[in-house]
Amino acid sequence: MAIEAQAEQLTLSVSVRDDARFANYFAGPNAQVVYSVQDQWREGGEPFIYLWGSEGVGCSHLLQAACHYAEGLGHKAVYLPLDELVAYDPAVFEDLEVLQLVALDNIEAIAGKPEWEEALFHLFNRLRDAGSRMLVAATESPRNNGIVLPDLTSRLSWGITYQLEPMEDEDKLKALLLRARVRGLNMSEEVARYILTRGPRDMAGLFDLLAELDQASLSAQRKLTKPFVKDLLDW
Repeated sequence: MAIEAQAEQLTLSVSVRDDARFANYFAGPNAQVVYSVQDQWREGGEPFIYLWGSEGVGCSHLLQAACHYAEGLGHKAVYLPLDELVAYDPAVFEDLEVLQLVALDNIEAIAGKPEWEEALFHLFNRLRDAGSRMLVAATESPRNNGIVLPDLTSRLSWGITYQLEPMEDEDKLKALLLRARVRGLNMSEEVARYILTRGPRDMAGLFDLLAELDQASLSAQRKLTKPFVKDLLDW
């Protein structure tokens, strides 16, 4: 799942993470968001959805999961993290209307850059005319993301806007246990609570830590127990 575009003689290739799927996303307070993103493909579904929230609430995961989901239904999709692509050229937006889903992450990265803002405005119009779907994610709402072009701000306010809510600790616990189970990692609730009380507060950091623990457990051929975690992380 990738897009290649010629920009300043450079070829870009952007791929989604294979493990970013709805199956390992614990929705918690954001269950309606997940439903609406999947509902894009049902008759009468909203073709344009704007997600926003603080870092670590899961916007990037949902955008990539949406691409996997779309491809599973036989559609063509692309995920573009604009914070990584903004150093190149807005030509990366050309011809994307041939795809059925375009997912743009970190849209605030192009705020205040006239060429990028105009290119995104025209992409939005082309996708709408083609009957394609679009997902956008940012850290702020459509009116507060720093976009300067009024017409683009207006377009970004179309469709449905969702603010992703951060999880309470009990939901974080469930999300951590779900991610461990999907990874095939046998982790008790006691160990999960221990990690939750001492580890990162954001879900992205917790999942990165879980991946580290999974690898260490495999390498040491030891179960993921509280003493093992404590020794490994020097807690």
